[in-house]
Amino acid sequence: MQEYSATSTRNLIDKYFSLQWCRDNIVVPISVEPGLPPNPGIITIALGNITYLGTIGNTIKDRLNTSGLECRFVEKSPEEIQQILDIAAEERFIVGDSVDSSSFTDEEIIEALKDTSLDEGDDEFQIEFDEFEEENYEDDESLDLSTEMLGSKTQRAAAVILINSCRSNVSDIHIEPKEEAYKIRVRRDGVMQKFLSVPPIAGKRLMACLKTMAQMDIAERRASQDGKILRKFEGQKLQFRCSTAPGKYGEGMVLRILNSDSKMLNLDTLIFDDHVRESFRKIIGYSNGIVIVCGPTGSGKSTTLASALREKDNGELKIVTAEDPIEYDLGGDIIQHQVNRAKKQTFANLLRTFLRQDPDVILIGETRDPETAESSMDAAETGHLVFTTLHANNASSSLTRLIDMDVPSYKLNASVRGVLAQRLVRKVCPDCSIQRRIQDFESELTGIKRGTSIRYANVLSVEEKEQRKKEKSLCMRCNGTGYNGRIGTYELMIIDRKIQEALKSGKSDKDIEEIAVQNGMLTLKSYGTKLIESELTTVSELMRVCSGND
Repeated sequence: MQEYSATSTRNLIDKYFSLQWCRDNIVVPISVEPGLPPNPGIITIALGNITYLGTIGNTIKDRLNTSGLECRFVEKSPEEIQQILDIAAEERFIVGDSVDSSSFTDEEIIEALKDTSLDEGDDEFQIEFDEFEEENYEDDESLDLSTEMLGSKTQRAAAVILINSCRSNVSDIHIEPKEEAYKIRVRRDGVMQKFLSVPPIAGKRLMACLKTMAQMDIAERRASQDGKILRKFEGQKLQFRCSTAPGKYGEGMVLRILNSDSKMLNLDTLIFDDHVRESFRKIIGYSNGIVIVCGPTGSGKSTTLASALREKDNGELKIVTAEDPIEYDLGGDIIQHQVNRAKKQTFANLLRTFLRQDPDVILIGETRDPETAESSMDAAETGHLVFTTLHANNASSSLTRLIDMDVPSYKLNASVRGVLAQRLVRKVCPDCSIQRRIQDFESELTGIKRGTSIRYANVLSVEEKEQRKKEKSLCMRCNGTGYNGRIGTYELMIIDRKIQEALKSGKSDKDIEEIAVQNGMLTLKSYGTKLIESELTTVSELMRVCSGND
């Protein structure tokens, strides 16, 4: 099939027809060739059946003649036209009365954002978006962003994007400049989803607005920048960690929503398997040593460690943290510190400061360099319990990664109590999922016994979602995605004598993993298999997240 620009096709559909009318009549406008006066421009229209021309030809011509365009008709298969319409349907393109992108208005963005709301039935936005200072927040009318938005169209649009994303359990907002539009995509339950497209000028205005909110330099477009947006919404403080980067077609931005809801900080909620949960509780109950949580960005490491610290906070311990950024307000007697490299407040420097203040428990948000790694080991050896995170694929590779950071194996053996690797898998929707017997190839992949009944997600196509919306039968819990929420799959390696001997003799991470499995360790994949058997997730979801780890 020939490739078409989804954005320009959707633009033509919205300008001259409608998506539903094109579907009903198997018609799609493909392209426009501008004409030089006195010759009119030519628009190419594809029809699924050329014999329809006698029925709808005049209707099409009447709509286009008022715009000074002549029609050129071509015939394409109905299947190809439906594919073009499906692609166009996935795009939300905001324009005004003209194709010129300068016609951008806030009303059109607000309406389009309502149309693309990630939660069905949520078509009214109560904007109570108040700015607050990171320190010494005062209830001052000058800090009320809702008042400020009355005078700024772009600010209103930016606010609705942020509000909509927070309401819809989105973790990231990605603003991506393309040749013909700025695409806005979101990550929900760990998976990227299309959300909205705006014309280039609108995208640049939106970028400038968000950069101002994040206290970035709006004049700097050729260098990467980092910032933070702090706001108040519906009585809760919201934080967005922002990062910009210049690209081929302009400057893009990623906004990470930092969820400060401490209600989820509970190991009983996070770790499904009783044995893994109680074993993890045992190693965090030690008075000294180091506990490592590893996994990629967005795998829930910070949430797990925050939950562990909340359990340790019994009023009898001095607990300090060094974080970048501070995602949760842990409360209690936990003292949290923000890393600030501009003021030389690095992980390593903060750790040295902590050791002069007689702490019992220390959290180092991330071990990323040899200096921090060795300092953490030294702190663990001198009677402190240290928690830290590491970017590694699994538990065994975390240990070899530390060795690559020049941490001697004898220090690992003396300090490390355990390593918890984790991933997040999507939970299958309980309302619309299908229960049936596992297929043979899935049984071979997972080791689940043939004939076992498991759940399969009912994932709908764009066309099926539209049809279900009309029939009012779309699943309200998952909105046709087949999944709702996420749950962790874990791999807990307890550092016992056998693993210590393997480290001392320079064994590979695969050898170390084999020893741990022989000692009863559940791998990420085998833990996930238990989630499948408990009908909490699916085989395809486990393979998506854990492929390459076993």
